This record gives sequence, C-alpha cells and structure tokens, in this order.
Amino acid sequence: MIYLNKKIVLRVLFLLLAVIHFATSSIVRDNIFTAIENLPRPVTQTKSTSLPAKTSKSRKRKRLRTSGRLLGRPNPIKCSRRPKQLVDNNSGHYYFLSEDSTFKGHKVGWLDARNLCRERCMDLVSIETFEENMMVMKLVHEKRLKDLWTSGRLCNFKGCDAKHLQPRKINGWFWSGSGNRLSPTNSTPSGWPRSPWSHTGYIGQFLNSPVAQPDNAEYLLNPSGVTVEACLSINNDWYNDGIAWHDAACYRKKPFLCEDSEPLMRKARKLNPLVTI
Repeated sequence: MIYLNKKIVLRVLFLLLAVIHFATSSIVRDNIFTAIENLPRPVTQTKSTSLPAKTSKSRKRKRLRTSGRLLGRPNPIKCSRRPKQLVDNNSGHYYFLSEDSTFKGHKVGWLDARNLCRERCMDLVSIETFEENMMVMKLVHEKRLKDLWTSGRLCNFKGCDAKHLQPRKINGWFWSGSGNRLSPTNSTPSGWPRSPWSHTGYIGQFLNSPVAQPDNAEYLLNPSGVTVEACLSINNDWYNDGIAWHDAACYRKKPFLCEDSEPLMRKARKLNPLVTI
C-alpha cells in the first residue's frame, strides 16, 4: 500500500482546481467577447467644431427680422455729415427733405424712413406747433409733393390698452420722434386756429357726408395686420381737401422729412466722442 504525503496531495488538487477554473473562465470570457463583437454597432458621427450651415430659410428669416423691423442706431459719421436744408429758429433743429437730397425719387415705408433719419441723428418730423405745421405745408406745396411721412403713430401695439388712450382713434396718437402725444383727433390743438386733420378722405367719397380723418379706410376695406392705417401722412389735396393730415397704412411708400433728434445726437457723441455733431 502506497502512502502519499498529505501536503503533496493537497498541492496537486489545488493545481487541478486552478487549471479547471482557468479553462472554464477563459471559455466564458471568450464567449462574452464574441457576443459583444457580434452586437450591431451604432453609427458614429464626427463631431464638428463649426456651427451648422444656415439654410436659406433661416437666412431669409433673419433678413426679414432686421430689415425695416427694428429701429436703427445713429451713425456718428453720418450724423456729422447730415444734410441741413432748413432750420427752426425756435428749437435750432435742422431738417432735411428726402426729395432735396440723394434720396430724391426714393420713396420708402414709414419705419424705413425713420431708420434713414435715425442713422443721421434725426427722426421723422414731429409737428408740434402751428408754425411748424405751416412750414411743412409750405414745403409740400413748393416741392409739389403728393404726400410726406411724419413721425405720427397710432398706439395700437402692446401696452396701448391704457384707459387714457381710449378710444385709440381719438386719444391714441403720438409723435414717435419726440414721444409726445397728439391732441385728440376730434379737437383743435391748443393755440391752433383749426384742426390739421382733413375733414374727409377715401370713405367720404361714397357717402352723402364726409368722414373726417383718421378713418382707417384701408383696413375697413381690406382687413389685415398690414392695412391698419397707423401712421400719419401729410397728403396734398387728395380729396379736394388741401394739404392736410391723414392716417395711412405704414407700408405705403412716400417721401419723408427728417428733423434733428437731441437724444440720438447725445447717443452718437457717446459712441464716438471725437466726431463733431
């Protein structure tokens, strides 16, 4: 009978168990790796460090947003070279008429007209005295203008639901150039001999009696957000009514009259203190 050393037997058994464990674990590990490799791989994309190219639609949207929709900033250089055709002796403000400048024959919508004025430290004219109104009427007559944009604007946007502005047709008009309100449209401004608004307009042609301005005629005939007559135009005898104020749709293209804007001149001086304005 052969007697084996207990320590040797234990070592042999330990080695056998280690070999069996290694073999089985290798098989399992290989199977796992094979299964992983056979899994469908996701499609990888190379990360780009540049912004995605804008589509023509997005570029068009941006152009529409910035063209004629936002108020322009003053340009100090253009402010220093702004035309000074007329001067108001009371305020010292200079004016320039588009038809007597490089813009001759170039008619634009109301907001575009404002921006052309604003980049020159001016704004569309705000007619706040009878004397100023007479000056503008004389200019329209002498230049034989059909019409002319002013800075007059109807408050028909967000924030215009305040009680003191109601009804808007009468109490909701203001000068966007100066920020001052107009007198009620159904009354004569204080110190004026008569109302500057025309006593008639387009609608009055089809009725037995005239309909005074403002009448929002284009919107009543063709309702839309664009046809609201929310801007103030001076028309030259359109309805045998002489030179008078009329409400007009702001998209209509007309000549324009600019006058100096103190706030814009102050802003331009801050932008470029070296420029004389």
